[in-house]
Amino acid sequence: MKSAVVERWFASTKPPSEAALRRVRDLILGADPSMRERIQYGITFSSTKSGDFAAFVRYSEAGVNLRLMRGRRLRGRYPHLEGATVKRMRIADEREASARAAELRSMVKEWCALGDAASAKATAKRAATSGRARRKAEPYRASPR
Repeated sequence: MKSAVVERWFASTKPPSEAALRRVRDLILGADPSMRERIQYGITFSSTKSGDFAAFVRYSEAGVNLRLMRGRRLRGRYPHLEGATVKRMRIADEREASARAAELRSMVKEWCALGDAASAKATAKRAATSGRARRKAEPYRASPR
């Protein structure tokens, strides 16, 4: 979902590769309905309820430098993803962003699926824990003889 705050950021910042940044933004936000965007620390972040997916860093330079938060969690094959610990993707222009559309969408979908899986696991754990708590709270009943 596009944010008016991010639109104002684009208007005030006027990055040199605005068209490419906007194309990558559209691909990320369009890949999954749970994706949101915000401005924090003067940069744009794309995120879901389970956490931040990526941020545009070094936006004052030509091209797109997309830094993935916790990108090491992604297990798919993404040939344009760089970095051992901190993952990033560099994109030269709008044309290159369009060429990498499928890869970007796959990364977003995998990220969202990781969050959904973690959420389901936490829900199951809470349910199991609350069942144990109820059993402990029940008074002791002696078995009939």
